[in-house]
Amino acid sequence: MRWLATVADSPELATQITENIENVTQQISKTQEYLDKYLPVAIGFGLRLLLTVLLFLVGSRLIKLVRKIVRRSMERAGADVGVTQFMDSLIRVLLYFLLVMFLADGIGVDTTSVMALVGSAGLTIGLAFQGSLSNFAGGVLILLIKPFKVGDYIIYTSANLEGKVTKIEMFYTTLLTVDNKKVVIPNGTLSNSSLINVTAEEKRRIDIVVGIGYTANLKLAKEVCLRLLEEQPAVMQDQDNMVVVDDLADSAVNLKICCWVSAEDYWSTRWELIEKIKLAFDEDGIEIPFNQLDVNLKQ
Repeated sequence: MRWLATVADSPELATQITENIENVTQQISKTQEYLDKYLPVAIGFGLRLLLTVLLFLVGSRLIKLVRKIVRRSMERAGADVGVTQFMDSLIRVLLYFLLVMFLADGIGVDTTSVMALVGSAGLTIGLAFQGSLSNFAGGVLILLIKPFKVGDYIIYTSANLEGKVTKIEMFYTTLLTVDNKKVVIPNGTLSNSSLINVTAEEKRRIDIVVGIGYTANLKLAKEVCLRLLEEQPAVMQDQDNMVVVDDLADSAVNLKICCWVSAEDYWSTRWELIEKIKLAFDEDGIEIPFNQLDVNLKQ
C-alpha cells in the first residue's frame, strides 16, 4: 500500500509508469502481429523442407533400386563389366540431377529460370569443366575401342604406373597395383596416351638374360638352362622355348632364356627361374661375371 501512496503523491512517477505500460503493450502487440504474419510462413517452409528431405531419402532409395535393376539387366545381357560400370555412374549422375531439380521446384525455386541460366552460361561451364568433359569423352572412347577391360593388367607407360583394372567409370579408371595400392587415372589421359595391355593375350613369353664367363662351359650352361625349363611346371612345353647366345659382351657371354607361360603365372615363374638358374650355375661351377675393381698399391 505504501507504493500506491508514493505514486499518488508523485505525479511524475505515475506518468512514467503509465508510459512504460504503454510501451510494453505496444511491444506485445508488435510481437503478436509478427507472429500472426510470419509464423504460418515459417511453419509452412519448415514443413516443405522436412517433406523435401523425406522425398530426397525416398528418391535416393529409388535411384539405387533403378541402378540395381539396370546393372542386373546388363549382366544378364552379357554386357562388358566396364560398360556396366560406366552406364551405372552415368545413370547415377542424371537421376540425382533430375531429383534435385524436382525437389527445388517443390520448395519454390524457379527451375525454368535456373535451366535458362545454365543454358546461357553453357559456354562458360564448358570451359570451366573442359577437363571433366574430356574425361567423359575419354571414357566413351575406351568403351568403344576397348583397349582394355575390367580385369586386365595394364601398364600406363607415360607415368610408369601399372596394375589390374578394377573400375571404368564415367570420368576415371581405377587400377589396383600388385602391392594393393589404388590408382585413379582420368579417362581423358588414358585415352590419349600409350599403354600396354599385358593380359590381352592368354600367354606371355619370359625373357631372362644371364651372363657367364668366357672361360665357362657354354654347352653345359645351355643344357642346365634347358633342363630347368623342362622341369618348371608352369612353362608350356608345347611352345618354342629356347636358350641362345644373345651377345658377346665386354666381360660376359650373355645367354637369353626364352619360355612361354600363362599370363597369370608370369612373375612367379620368372622369379623362380632366376633363383634356380643361379643355384644350378653355382652347383656346376659356371661363373656369372660381375664388376670388380683391382687396386694395386706401389711403394
